[in-house]
Amino acid sequence: MNPLVKFVQDEFIQKKEIPNFGAGDTITVYYEIREGEKVRTQFFKGVVLQRRGTGATETFTIRKMSGDVGVERIFPLNLPALQKIEINKKGKVRRARIFYFRGLTGKKARIKEVRK
Repeated sequence: MNPLVKFVQDEFIQKKEIPNFGAGDTITVYYEIREGEKVRTQFFKGVVLQRRGTGATETFTIRKMSGDVGVERIFPLNLPALQKIEINKKGKVRRARIFYFRGLTGKKARIKEVRK
């Protein structure tokens, strides 16, 4: 990475306290929605499919089922509207990106939970 870009990212981008999570974990993301002058908090709960990128450009993808339809959302880690991230379950998967999870339904779509 260019040293100038790295310097700007380190100096001007605020570091947020985020928990350590990865693919297969079930998390809840709380973020702000602005509608005109109103601000409200909304949450998105689902399974993490992947984490990608480093530093200021790191993102993570979450998938949840809304009825029979799968909904995926990509969140940047440095999103200013991001309030907090809660880990609901730690999942045990053997890959860093679990895109095969999109094609699974029913009992096959379960992820084994890691007990602490």
